[in-house]
Amino acid sequence: MAELCPICEGAGLRVVERANGVRVAEPCECRVARRSTRMIEQARIPQRYAHCRLDEYVPNYAGNNRSLNAALLQARSFVKAYPFDTNGNGLLLTGSIGVGKTHLAVGILQALVSERGAKGLFFDYRDLLKQVQNSYNRNVDVTELEILRPVFEAEVLVLDELGASKPTDWVWDTVAHILNTRYNDRRTTIITTNYANDAPMAATDNGPRAALREETLGDRIGERMRSRLQEMCVVVEMSGEDFRQKVKRASFA
Repeated sequence: MAELCPICEGAGLRVVERANGVRVAEPCECRVARRSTRMIEQARIPQRYAHCRLDEYVPNYAGNNRSLNAALLQARSFVKAYPFDTNGNGLLLTGSIGVGKTHLAVGILQALVSERGAKGLFFDYRDLLKQVQNSYNRNVDVTELEILRPVFEAEVLVLDELGASKPTDWVWDTVAHILNTRYNDRRTTIITTNYANDAPMAATDNGPRAALREETLGDRIGERMRSRLQEMCVVVEMSGEDFRQKVKRASFA
């Protein structure tokens, strides 16, 4: 049996006296905490990332890294500014594998829920696309709209690993549908991607083969949608060594 709150003794309300001497009831701290916990559970954050908070983010695991420190400061500023000064804009966290993009995105989401009372939702990009594809199966009793509605309507959406699925016309159309809907409704979207935000530069073919280059986010989701993200999100570029390789490699110890 859970212990009763020593402040309200389980009532969920506490009586306070205002400056004018009037006594009123207001929600107890325990009630606010329970509501925050419930809203974080509803955000569908995977168990692996449940511990990810801004206070737990480590930007200096490989020495003083200016880009990771700057990313953390940007994350804290975003939470502080939400929702009035952010004006519906979100964040696009770009960088190589293992620099902590997902940790930072989940940390922002948890802070917005607990500190700002926002309603949020976490989705892995690949998992979302698979769920939409599965809805086309006649044996599945769920429609594409039923899957996408919470994605469209979430006050704050974290879309992790954007661009990770092989690009096809269907993938591009689905991404466009999601991003355009949230853009038009001015809903906050926080995105992580392993692909560079830079637009692809025109390749010069000086011989039988054109110069090779790494794929960009525009290659993976289409340049039109990459351009749309520049209106929707502030770009936060993160660089550094892979934290999982450097510090957090799996072991049985």
